[in-house]
Amino acid sequence: MTITPTSAELVARVRELHPLLAANAAQGEAERRVADESIKALDEAGVFRLAQPERYGGFQTPMRTLLDVSSAVGEADGGTAWVVSICNVSAWMAGLFPQRAQDEVWADDPRAKVTGVLAPTAEATKVDGGYRVTGKWFFNSGSWHSDWALLGFPVTDDAGQVVDQGLALMPKSDYTVEETWFVAGMKSTGSNCVVVTDRFVPAHRVLSVPAAVKGEFGTEHTGEALYRSAFAPFLTLVVAGPHLGMGRKVLEIVREKAATKAVSHTSYSTQASSVGFQLKLAEAAMSLDTAHLHAYRAADDIDSAAARGERLDFLTRARIRADIGWVVEHVTKAVDILLYSHGAGSFAEANVLQRFWRDSAVGARHAGSSPVVGYEVYGKALLGVDELITPLI
Repeated sequence: MTITPTSAELVARVRELHPLLAANAAQGEAERRVADESIKALDEAGVFRLAQPERYGGFQTPMRTLLDVSSAVGEADGGTAWVVSICNVSAWMAGLFPQRAQDEVWADDPRAKVTGVLAPTAEATKVDGGYRVTGKWFFNSGSWHSDWALLGFPVTDDAGQVVDQGLALMPKSDYTVEETWFVAGMKSTGSNCVVVTDRFVPAHRVLSVPAAVKGEFGTEHTGEALYRSAFAPFLTLVVAGPHLGMGRKVLEIVREKAATKAVSHTSYSTQASSVGFQLKLAEAAMSLDTAHLHAYRAADDIDSAAARGERLDFLTRARIRADIGWVVEHVTKAVDILLYSHGAGSFAEANVLQRFWRDSAVGARHAGSSPVVGYEVYGKALLGVDELITPLI
């Protein structure tokens, strides 16, 4: 029987790894993939098993723990934290499939990792027992480290008409990774393109995305609270963790340096003695605080509804979509304030602040966390406007 560590225990394990993760961050950027040493250490600490079903040795932890653990990783390196988040949310999605599919992923290899891309950028043909799928999927974070991929595709009927959107669970042997991830930030996430050419996907390894949004999943284990979590809110909120951790780390660095760093071309011998700096530091800290409050409120809403076996109401789901936009907007705002306050030295290549700044800025542009989309979704819900601009609510 799996003994599930507490959230505090998991966070403590991650913090013990901070020196290693931070030391490998530059290598991860240069190689555009998280260093294997870091992946192995996190794997041994159980960090990739947070959302894996317990029957395969996973911990089946709630969303709040996912945020706590991934944000702790983010304090050391944003790109590594992003891969941790994506692998865990993908494992959660794999846990929504029928047990037959889950067994194929984990029965022989309990440490198998899953990544994925929801967008249906593919072509599919219905055949006896399943579908034949061909396509390319950008951008599959953690592509170098995964053993399985969840890939969106248009589900067609016998006449070739699109009747649904599916999510195919495919083994690494069925796809290749094309190196396309050349970016300014989040370089180590290895968010490359996954390529599939005419591969068969059996029906038991296909999940209907519209049905999942409605809370209709393929798993027979309906008593497992984690796998009753609201689909779209879970997907969007999980990426908040890395942002929270990066924001906390930038605040810590700037705050500590303020005791010895002068304010150039002024009479202040230290930034800490400057009233202007004090005001901006407080503003940044409050911005980070509000990001945490929104993230944790959303996580608690998801977890409590799943524990009760109830579906979140539409207004709450819409608000959670806005919550994630609020989180990334306020974290990036805080990071900008802190780097303005710290000074131009923040952007030296040898200064880790510039990497956190780049990773935060690029990660905040993920389509699932777009503030504008989230706010519009919530605003329409508040006003009762019957128009869906995205099905992921």
